[in-house]
Amino acid sequence: MEEFILLSALNQYEYCPRRCHYIFVENVFIDNEHTVEGSLLHGRADSGETSTRAGTPQWRSVYLYARQLGISGKADVIEERAGELIPIEYKKGKRGQWTNDALQLCAQALCLEEMTGKPVERGYLYYATTGRRQEVVFTAELRQQTLATIAAVRRLIASGDRPPNPYTPRCKGCSLSDICLPKETARLQQPSGG
Repeated sequence: MEEFILLSALNQYEYCPRRCHYIFVENVFIDNEHTVEGSLLHGRADSGETSTRAGTPQWRSVYLYARQLGISGKADVIEERAGELIPIEYKKGKRGQWTNDALQLCAQALCLEEMTGKPVERGYLYYATTGRRQEVVFTAELRQQTLATIAAVRRLIASGDRPPNPYTPRCKGCSLSDICLPKETARLQQPSGG
């Protein structure tokens, strides 16, 4: 089997393939206010402690892997309700119109399924800005998209080729925009008038 892909790489790839390349191929990462705030949010989730919430057991910072898929990483929290394991991923912001967080959570479910032999039907994304959980049902479509993203990340890492850097609204909050230079690249690619 090839090297294991980190679960967080799936999130990064879906957010921006070029960002994923910088982090997981070139080993380049720079903090900004968003990444620092996210790290602070994960303080308790990364503690490794066990607790209960309304009588429900919770395990924090649980190492997960799926050998068959070649993926590994940590779940922020795993809850157990009536024998059902439920992964919970903490995010600093609020729910957006993208699937990167759901893909990462689904990959955690795939790991749990391989590790325990039990189905994992749903999980939750906890968004700190709203203080609420968003249920994510692991549909056949989401599972297929997660598998496709695992394959895409594997190809990206194997090729070593840096993807293009189109400027999108997501670039504004990206900690790597000063390295990637998407606005500057877009300006240089515009046909000159005259």
